[in-house]
Formats: sequence, C-alpha cells, structure tokens
Amino acid sequence: MSTRIWCEVRDESPVTVVRLSGALDLSTTRSVHEVLDRCLSAQPDALVVDLEKLDVLDPLALSVFAAACRRAADWPAVPLVLSAPPSAAARLNETIACRVVPVRRDCTEATALAGTAASPRLRARFEPVAGACRRARELVTEACGRWNVPELAGPASLVLSELVGNVVRHAGTPMHVTLTLRRPYLRVAVMDGSPAAARAADGPDLAAEGGRGLMLVRELTQRWGSTPVGAGKVVWAMLPAN
Repeated sequence: MSTRIWCEVRDESPVTVVRLSGALDLSTTRSVHEVLDRCLSAQPDALVVDLEKLDVLDPLALSVFAAACRRAADWPAVPLVLSAPPSAAARLNETIACRVVPVRRDCTEATALAGTAASPRLRARFEPVAGACRRARELVTEACGRWNVPELAGPASLVLSELVGNVVRHAGTPMHVTLTLRRPYLRVAVMDGSPAAARAADGPDLAAEGGRGLMLVRELTQRWGSTPVGAGKVVWAMLPAN
C-alpha cells in the first residue's frame, strides 16, 4: 500500500476484518480499493472495515467504501460494514454515496452485524473436464434443497452448467464455483484462471452439455457480469429468488 496508509487484514471467521490507518485522501484511495477488492475476491462470509485509526483528509475519498459496497452486492454477495468513530461516521453520513453503507460505532458492533447479515453459501472446486457440468447441476440441486428453494433448481442448473461449460471449452483451467442465497436473488459464480472475457458459444449445439452459450444465461437471469480477479476472472449471474 501507499506509505501514507496501512492496512491489517484479519480472518476472524466467518468475518474478515480490515483495519486501516494513516491518511485517506484521493491519492490513497486506489491502495484502499485494491486491498478491499482483494479481500472480496477471497469471498469471505462478511467484511468489516475498521476506520478508527484512519485520518480522513478529503471526504470525497470516502466514496471508495461505497464503491466497494456496490461491487460486493453483485459479486461476491458479501455484506460490508464500516466501523467508524463519530467524526468519521458524520462525514460518511454527509456523503450521499456512502449512505448505503452500514456503519457501526465500533468493531465489535460492526462484526456482529456483518455476521448476522452473512448469506448461505456453498462452494466447490471443479476441474475442466467433461463431467464438470453434471457436477454443477448436482451442486445446485444440493444447495436448493438445503435452502428450501426447489423451484430454482431447474433454471439455476441450466445457468451454472453454461458458465462451467464455458470454462471447460474456452479457459481450460480449474474453477471455483459458488452459490449464494442472498434474497431477493440466488447468485451463481464461476471463477477461473483465464483473464479472457467470457465468450458465447460459436454455433451453439443444443444437444451438447453446456452448449447453449451465454444467450441462455441472459434469458434466465436478472443480471450477469464478468469481473477480473487476480490473474483470471469470475463470471456471475443473479436469478430472482422471491
């Protein structure tokens, strides 16, 4: 990080806590963004950012936390809570963009809130082999049964099969699959080791497993996207779960 700002990342499972210290202004926000992005990419159950020892030199720089909160809402669906003393909390409240970020007065309260807001999550690691799509469907069936949303098993299985199949056909790397129920959406995500953008199938073969491409993903989901993560990417999709 910048020599003017420091961080300490602690895994206090199920919550990851990031403690920031030093000076926050527009020149140090990039360092903060990189740290928060890296923490979110690890897909913790929840994330707390402790601002107790942070000196806010420019209130505009606080928008970095609103940006992280918006990013976390889509993927990886991780609740983010700030711990801030009264002076920093007042500045956050004055910044319109930051009013969407939950704030608590100390780290203990913030960690408790983040822990209760954590969503049910199921993870698995797949190899890029022919049976990966079948394993993806089995994982969806298990998750939807565990979370009592059997009506989502069909569409979610199709979507996850397409995302996994895309990795098998194009990326060819091991992948990490995550399902998260954070109402009003069931989120599915596949992280692989290729930085190449997700590709639609060329001349989709409807008889092939995972061969219908991203067009089907668009049709069955409320929203989907691709986010760079480390040396690779994650492709995620959100299905309504009312």
